[in-house]
Formats: sequence, C-alpha cells, structure tokens
Amino acid sequence: MKREKQKKKKSKVKSFILIAIMFLLIVWLVYGNVSLQTTVYEVPVSTEYSDMNGFTIVQISDLHNARFGKEQARLLKAVAEQEPDIIAVTGDLVDSSHTDLNIAMEFMKQAVGIAPVYYVTGNHEGWLGATYGELEKRLEEAGVFVLNNTMYSGQFEGMDLNIAGVHDPDMPGNNIVLAKQVIPELTADAEGYTILLSHRPELFDTYAESNINLVLSGHYHGGQFRIPFIGGVIAPGAGLFPEYTEGTFTKSGTTMVVSRGLGNSVIPVRINNRPEVVVVRLQVIDE
Repeated sequence: MKREKQKKKKSKVKSFILIAIMFLLIVWLVYGNVSLQTTVYEVPVSTEYSDMNGFTIVQISDLHNARFGKEQARLLKAVAEQEPDIIAVTGDLVDSSHTDLNIAMEFMKQAVGIAPVYYVTGNHEGWLGATYGELEKRLEEAGVFVLNNTMYSGQFEGMDLNIAGVHDPDMPGNNIVLAKQVIPELTADAEGYTILLSHRPELFDTYAESNINLVLSGHYHGGQFRIPFIGGVIAPGAGLFPEYTEGTFTKSGTTMVVSRGLGNSVIPVRINNRPEVVVVRLQVIDE
C-alpha cells in the first residue's frame, strides 16, 4: 500500500514536471515570435564619405502583414527610438496568402512621420496580381518613395547620396536575368555614397560587381529555425542551411546587410529567431 502511494506520488511529480516543461516551451515559442529584437550594425565607410558618419537607417523587412501592438505601436516605437535618417522597407510588406492592405498601411502611414520611407517589393508583392497596383498607389499617397528599378539622388550633410531600389524578380515583367542587368545599369553613373534596397540576398555577387556601397536585403527569414553556432536551417528557394540568413557580408567594397525579418509565411512559426528590426549606422574609419 505504501509503495503504491509512493508510485502515485512519483507519477504525479513526473506529470507536473512534464506539464511545466511543456508550458515553458510554449511560452518561449510564443515570446520568440512576438517579441521584437533590435540589432545594430555599424558599417564602416572610408574617409571619402566622412560627412556620412553617423547616418542611421532602420530596416524593416518581411512584415507579412504581422502586427506588433495596436496599429503597430510597438514596432513604430522601436523604429522611432533609433532616430533614423531614413527607413528602408525591403519587401514582403504583405503576405499573398492573407493580404490585408489596411494592416500594411498601418505601419507605413505612421512611419513617414518618423523619417523618409523607401520601399521595394518582395516576392509576395509579385504574387498579388492586380492588388499590387492598389498597394503602390496607397504607398505613394502616404508619401512613401516606391523604388521600382529607380534611384533617388540627393545630399546628406553636403555629401552626395543615392538610394536605389529594384523590383523583386517575381514581379510581373521581371526575372532574375533582368535583375542582374538592371542593377549595374541603375547605379553605373551614381556619384557619392550609394545604397541599394533589394529583397534578394542571393544576388550578392551582382551587387558586389556594381557601383554600390551598401545593400539592404531580407527574404530568408533568418533561416526560420536557428541552431546555435550553425545558423538558419531553411529559406525560400535556397534549401537547407543557406549562406545569407542574417548579418553583414562584404565583397569588393560592397557591404550587404541581411535582415531576419519580422513576420512568417508558409512556415508559420520561428524558433530561436525573434522578429528583427535592423539598425545600420555608418561609421567612418581611418584608412
């Protein structure tokens, strides 16, 4: 009788521990999908661009119609805290499987009050069909600079600054081959510091061969599931353990920053891969 009571007690303890572990795992998983992480990258620039020192960009990528607070309050707060000079939105603002333009515009309409907003399409905009035209119209009416194979040139603190952007290859009339032609042509005559917004990190070789200083990209969702010391596990169109899932990459004088993004799409959950707001600060280095 005493042994049976002890067995029952042990069984209850084991059950309690198992339930507690499962509860903690669920809490950790939910937290990891709704809690914003701000990542700051200090990108070195040569003394040639000394007036660009401290120039700050906040990058928003792969939102996929996700919400962070009422009317994106938490996301907007995270952006505003960085006091950016510009905000770069690098594609997949919406999700083609559950598109809601009103949710997309919640962030964009308020972000323009923080800093100038520049936007390029991602593959999900390419899959919207005629709905994309409505999205582009609403973005432009809100004061967003839509970069569809175009470049804006101006000045920052007296320094020539170019902000270029390319349509995603999945947009109607576009493809990878065309993108590889458009990118170097778009920036060939640029004078000063040139920033390119492009959804696709897999085109890094093309970026590095072009007249571009800094590229802001996304698309791979950080590899969706991240393994410590290994990195992201899977990415759209890139298979297992893709190379460009997060961070900075440099080649031939071109630096590419890849955001892990904010939302989810086909795979509805992230593991060890919190939604990310990227901050890029240019820092002059002595040569």
